[in-house]
Amino acid sequence: MITLVVGTNRPFSQSANIAKAYSKLLTNHQVEHQILALETLPKSFIFTESYGLRTAEFALILDQYVDKAKGYIFVVPDYNGGFPGVLKSFIDASDPKMWANKKAALVGVSSGRAGALRGMDQLTNVLNYLHVDVFHNKPPMSKIDGLVNDGELSAEGIEVLAHQWSGAQTFFR
Repeated sequence: MITLVVGTNRPFSQSANIAKAYSKLLTNHQVEHQILALETLPKSFIFTESYGLRTAEFALILDQYVDKAKGYIFVVPDYNGGFPGVLKSFIDASDPKMWANKKAALVGVSSGRAGALRGMDQLTNVLNYLHVDVFHNKPPMSKIDGLVNDGELSAEGIEVLAHQWSGAQTFFR
């Protein structure tokens, strides 16, 4: 099972649109997957879960989307030259052992030209610290507003994801 992680809690985000397009691609390749949209996390998790006050609701999220996953595909938007704090808080609120010896692929999302390159580098460092093997092909989806119309990813954007997945298939085995 692969968990697609929408790396922001912003409702109606472009990252969510990219994750939906990636989900369709995985479905077409008959890959078992699920989507974790960080906007569905409990609103107070940053203040409760980070300090050992584990709730049953958050424990179920960690079990289903992190612990039971064999790998992850993070769709990461650019937030001020980095990746969203809510994603870092989610990772910090989990047990590091849940992530160890798994694999991840990253897709950067940005309205600018860099395609969240710095954020993907920062997230790669965090994941490597947790002993997660990160796939080398990390496509930056730059100028995302031109690649998404009415929530649908353009053929050019789908081609970028398909290219990443063509190499990642063997990586995730």
